[in-house]
Amino acid sequence: MKAPLAERLRPQQLSDYLSQSHLIGEQGTISQMIKRDLVPSLILWGPPGIGKTTLAELISKETKRNFFTLSAISSGVKEVREVIQKAKQDQGLFEQKNPILFIDEIHRFSKSQQDSLLGAVEKGWITLIGATTENPSFEVIPALLSRCQVYVLNEFSKDDLIELLQRAIQKDRYLSQKNISLKETRSLLRLSGGDARKLLNMFELVVNSEDEETVVVTDALVEEKIQQKTAHYDKTGEQHYDIISAFIKSIRGSDPNAAVYWLARMIEGGEDVKFIARRLIILASEDIGNANPTALIMANNTFQAVTTIGFPEARIVLSQCVIYLATSPKSNASYEAINRAQALVKETGDLSVPLSIRNAPTKLMKDLGYGNEYKYAHNYQGNFIQAEFMPDAIKDQVIYQPGTNKREAQINEFLKQRWKGKYNY
Repeated sequence: MKAPLAERLRPQQLSDYLSQSHLIGEQGTISQMIKRDLVPSLILWGPPGIGKTTLAELISKETKRNFFTLSAISSGVKEVREVIQKAKQDQGLFEQKNPILFIDEIHRFSKSQQDSLLGAVEKGWITLIGATTENPSFEVIPALLSRCQVYVLNEFSKDDLIELLQRAIQKDRYLSQKNISLKETRSLLRLSGGDARKLLNMFELVVNSEDEETVVVTDALVEEKIQQKTAHYDKTGEQHYDIISAFIKSIRGSDPNAAVYWLARMIEGGEDVKFIARRLIILASEDIGNANPTALIMANNTFQAVTTIGFPEARIVLSQCVIYLATSPKSNASYEAINRAQALVKETGDLSVPLSIRNAPTKLMKDLGYGNEYKYAHNYQGNFIQAEFMPDAIKDQVIYQPGTNKREAQINEFLKQRWKGKYNY
């Protein structure tokens, strides 16, 4: 039985690998590592069907290392320990390079499963390569993440995917026997959603469904053979970005009806529940902030809740949170404040910390004046006294400007009473 087209076309050497020149081009990071035979443990982060598994296999092949593979879906701590033990034995017997342990979908590993990798990575018994479609910052434990380099694989461009189809027509031993004309590609590209594996296997299905030796691939033929109309929501394509944009702007614009509608579009399209919930956390600070500080608590609790229960019940929790955020007072003052602060840091550089508020853990530091004249706020009426906390060069700079909503109007009055004569509130 012949393998699927995507498997038959899997690159056998690095030069056959499509795209990702920032990693595997002549000056690419991973190419340079392979050239020096210095491959660290790493995480490959990118969308489905982008070639993460293939890249891991090619790294192993190019550096002549043994290759072990586990799937986070079907493997547990027991399987991880067995592979690590085998790797240690091989090294001891044959003095080989440390082997590569490839873990597909490492974001699905629990904390205890990820913990079981730490010692082997630390001691160099294995070189870990993890593959994930999820942001490693959220899905990989900090201790493991700190021991790995993270490399991002970019989505394939339209030209990349068409080139892949042309390779299949010209180089595959089975398809090359047919006279295939690639007349239209829009439906193939949209239905595959940028997933190269899905694209190739779908393409093979369409071509093989035709009995004739000459096959003209059109959008109509693709939709007829796949028996599926163009997707209304493509998680990796243009509509993904358009709909999340409409969703965020509807909440920012205080329209709960539109916000819940766009939420439903994402849910029906199969969007990742954690992606939606993460965007709500960001919005709660960026667009609501101190106008309603509870919004951030609500959004964060929503993330925890939907991560625990998953779909379909998570839709109810998301709907509640979306309506709450859409009907909250709005302020982007915190967002604007950090933007101004970062711009000021870039403009003024590393200004010195005033002596009065420097830490003075040693006698020498005290003798140099560190901490001198510091006034402890709690020793004064109202737990406040005007003091200087900014570097001299920017000491009167106003960075945070409260919004005009009720909550921040109170903050503005609080600041005005305390900092009159210094900051212009």
